[in-house]
Amino acid sequence: MNLKRIGFVGYDGVQALDLVGPLESFKAATTDEQNSKRRVCYETVIIGLTGKSFTSETGIVFQPHTTLKNAPPLDTLIIPGGRTLRTTDMSVRIANWLKPRARSIRRIASVCTGVYALAEAGALNERRVSTHWRFAKDLASRFPNLKVDANSLFVKDGKYYTSAGITAGIDLSLALIEEDFGPSVALSVARELVVYLKRSGGQEQFSEPLQFQTQTMNGMADLAAWARDHLRQDLSVDSLATRACLGRRHFNRKFRQTFGVTPAAFVETLRLDEARERLAMHNTTIEQVGLSVGFQSAKAFRRAFERRFGVSPSAYRSRFAAGNNQCS
Repeated sequence: MNLKRIGFVGYDGVQALDLVGPLESFKAATTDEQNSKRRVCYETVIIGLTGKSFTSETGIVFQPHTTLKNAPPLDTLIIPGGRTLRTTDMSVRIANWLKPRARSIRRIASVCTGVYALAEAGALNERRVSTHWRFAKDLASRFPNLKVDANSLFVKDGKYYTSAGITAGIDLSLALIEEDFGPSVALSVARELVVYLKRSGGQEQFSEPLQFQTQTMNGMADLAAWARDHLRQDLSVDSLATRACLGRRHFNRKFRQTFGVTPAAFVETLRLDEARERLAMHNTTIEQVGLSVGFQSAKAFRRAFERRFGVSPSAYRSRFAAGNNQCS
């Protein structure tokens, strides 16, 4: 079978990491064959506006493989962000090329301000979208038909995927890889890139509210990061409040102001997300997975998992476990 071809639009002023991060992710996706050789999962193609080299915001020069005019059929198209998409007619040029071709492309994604080109093409009207938090208000103002979610790491709405800035493009790419070939391949890529495979493919992936990213001086961000790395420890409200050197009521109020959820809900989300990662592998039992992320019993783990995801841990493992999907 043919490889899945992923096209990346390149242009002067592109944010280099928006392009290179996803590109490296898809290039790293491989699977073991019976003869122990590695087989690549994707063909990657950089599509320039012309055949000439283009230069990123930081001065890195790229040479495209092909041009918009000669672009081959694509399984997935990714539009990286860049300053020129917001400040010049670059987004219009890309949008005009995309409009007659969008229906023939299975998936279309943007990284950061790449969403401006998709919006210009009219592809995102009445859809939920994400972008870098810094440009969310501008995007919503210029394209009022979009439902901009400034807190999302990335959003899927139909065949369209939009993501926040830079490293969120890698998170999105990992989810697309997992969507195509399962968690084993995606996890292998995450390990290769030394990044965290956050959640299962096909799921919307949300970052914590922006306070977690920008208001670190209030101490809550450090506490949340610590909790993520100590899931087996006592993460009760009293324990977290003590660690934060706050009274229970003050801590509860401050935590909700920062993250928009209760401490208990936040901790449960951390534990369940990590549990999904561990369920993708077959080397532990369901009970061991639950205990390893801090649930007091297998029964409590199963109950919380089913309440959150609508399926049992064992059913989830059967569907998404490593080895269930192979590359073309």
